[in-house]
Amino acid sequence: MIELLPDLFLVIALLLTALGTLLSSDLFRAVVMFMGFGLLMALAWVRLHAPDIALVEAALGAGLTGVLLLDAVSHFREPRADDRAPPGEEDR
Repeated sequence: MIELLPDLFLVIALLLTALGTLLSSDLFRAVVMFMGFGLLMALAWVRLHAPDIALVEAALGAGLTGVLLLDAVSHFREPRADDRAPPGEEDR
């Protein structure tokens, strides 16, 4: 029974991060939780003795996808320079 305890904690952590990602109203927080989910999923693959899949999950699931999503969120948060009105034209 004691050898199943880490797996139980891992399953609970995966479920909590998945729910937190889905239910988060803040995009930045959702992306960070998604990246954490990817890292936990990589750990789950290691526990299942699949290190090759764990490396791919960590690199793509948490790494590359997370960075791309963070870049997308940054475009939602701050207006680009070409989207801003020229000085003096804000009231028109």
